Amino acid sequence: MSNLTSDIAEMHWQHDLLGSIEVGLAVLDRDYNVLVWNQFMENHSGILPNTIRDKCLFSYFPEIDRDWFKQKSDPVFDLQSPAFIIWEQRPFLFKFESSRPITSASDFMYQNITLFPLASLSENVEQICIVVYDVTDEALNKRGMQALNKQLQQMSRVDGLTGLFNRRYWEERFSEEHKRIIRSNTPASAIMLDIDHFKAVNDNYGHPAGDHVIKMLAKIIKKSVRETDVCGRYGGEEFAILLPETDAKNARLVAERIRGVTEKYTCIHEGIEIKFTVSLGIAQFHSTYTTHMMWLEQADQALYMSKEGGRNMVSVK
Repeated sequence: MSNLTSDIAEMHWQHDLLGSIEVGLAVLDRDYNVLVWNQFMENHSGILPNTIRDKCLFSYFPEIDRDWFKQKSDPVFDLQSPAFIIWEQRPFLFKFESSRPITSASDFMYQNITLFPLASLSENVEQICIVVYDVTDEALNKRGMQALNKQLQQMSRVDGLTGLFNRRYWEERFSEEHKRIIRSNTPASAIMLDIDHFKAVNDNYGHPAGDHVIKMLAKIIKKSVRETDVCGRYGGEEFAILLPETDAKNARLVAERIRGVTEKYTCIHEGIEIKFTVSLGIAQFHSTYTTHMMWLEQADQALYMSKEGGRNMVSVK
């Protein structure tokens, strides 16, 4: 076999190899000109090898930050050390469409990237190879699991009826805040409240109506507090609110706002108008409250004072 025939045969199997592998291959010189552009890269970019060969990569992919890419590739050239870019750090290097645009949940291809040196006969590295792995399915599966875990975590923290924190999680937050306040010596207040004569609501209108009243009160509470305040459904028709950076005087303003809005509000359930009121108790943190439950018990006692005082009122302990 002649040398020419041998060279042609070698070029043929090399072309077949580059075209058949399911990863992207691009070889760059030190000026970032493209020397090799395989079938994968052609299929996903729409750029023919003959078009991009000997052209600067950044002129075809301006979305690639040149300074950032240089920081990644310089050690590959100079230290002959491979570099890796995973999709969690950067979703993609080349903005290719998803390989399955109709069925995929992503409109782009998530990529893992490897940069490795190509040594010459002199052992100097004058070219590097970029290997592009399509990891869209893996990335979407992982993100789906993360989203599911986040949803499950949220469900474990939130009361299903009101959308406020449930008792267990609210108490966790309350305990953490109690420890923080001991360290920082800043004011904070706790409010306990519940619906007056709630049993009568259930007895007269039914439990679905009672649930509707609870949901409406939760909405009133949400609108009456700050984003930094921590609201929870403590149980049944009882609610708890933690007000960081708030003394008893300002906590009373919040409590009176909730009480006043509730008193004027008319809950309508299946065409029936239901009026209801709430009683509230406030306790500002004091250094003698060595546990968070001691603090909460003071707020609960203040609530009891409001109940004993005639209901539809605010008491401070």
